[in-house]
Amino acid sequence: MSKLRPALVSFVVLTLICGVVYPVIVTSIAQIAFPNQANGSIITVTQENGTTIDVGSALIGQTFTKPQYLIGRPQGTSQLSPVSEEQKALIQERVAWWRALDPENSGAIPSDLVTASGSGVDPNISPEAAEYQVDRIARVRNISAKTVREIIARYTTGKLLGLWGESGVNVLKVNLALDGRIQ
Repeated sequence: MSKLRPALVSFVVLTLICGVVYPVIVTSIAQIAFPNQANGSIITVTQENGTTIDVGSALIGQTFTKPQYLIGRPQGTSQLSPVSEEQKALIQERVAWWRALDPENSGAIPSDLVTASGSGVDPNISPEAAEYQVDRIARVRNISAKTVREIIARYTTGKLLGLWGESGVNVLKVNLALDGRIQ
């Protein structure tokens, strides 16, 4: 019993610290400093009848495959070697898909449209990947390419403090704006 008591006390104390105190502190800090992100960055839209619905998270990519939409990175994780035969085959398959989707576009397909991200749920694409799709979206929606570019520009973020990371275009926000569901 004398050896069991310190083990049980340690177990209870560490459970309280790691399972209660630490999560409460981290959650509190997140709610104060970053409430939108801590709550999932949920995008809510108002429908024509006045009700609101949650349509997704600005932080998690969604799959769009219709030609009238901005299409993001392929979903699913990719931990394949860039020189592996399996990765080459996936890229060739994706290039063929893009060529079939928009046969009029003979431009070079940006790499982020044919390679999956490490997380598999990247919500953003590069400005180059968005620009690659402008003419197709404009043609299918029967709107000007300038209008599409303006919407894309509205939902493009730059580097953090102008120094770190890469510029990105939020695919879900652009598509909601194209549909007129957000401004």
